[in-house]
Amino acid sequence: MLLMTFKVLLPFEVFAVETNVSCIVVETAQGSFGLLPRRLDCVAALVPGILSFEVESQGEVFLALDEGVLVKTGPDVVISARRASRGADLARLREAVEQEFLTLDTHEQAMRQTMARLETGFMRRFVSLRDHLS
Repeated sequence: MLLMTFKVLLPFEVFAVETNVSCIVVETAQGSFGLLPRRLDCVAALVPGILSFEVESQGEVFLALDEGVLVKTGPDVVISARRASRGADLARLREAVEQEFLTLDTHEQAMRQTMARLETGFMRRFVSLRDHLS
């Protein structure tokens, strides 16, 4: 029986490495889809949500993932994400996605807007200074 190897990579660590994975279900902007060992190679952009996979020795396992990218090449599936959480309680993982990942995205957007305003202000002052010196 053909099985997959599955890795989840975070910015500063390898979060999970699983072997003997029979199927993986992920969430994308277009909806959920499953991966089986003989599926064609693919790349998918993931949205914050719950990922599930089945391992012979553990049964079904759930991970909460922030947005990321999935790459499947042959029997290897690698996901690179910003944040991840593992747990057996599906309801708590769903809460983690809703509270932690989506709330952080809102904070990050506000921070990006503030940085853009600071950069714009800096550029205006720089141009004004340059015009003044000319």
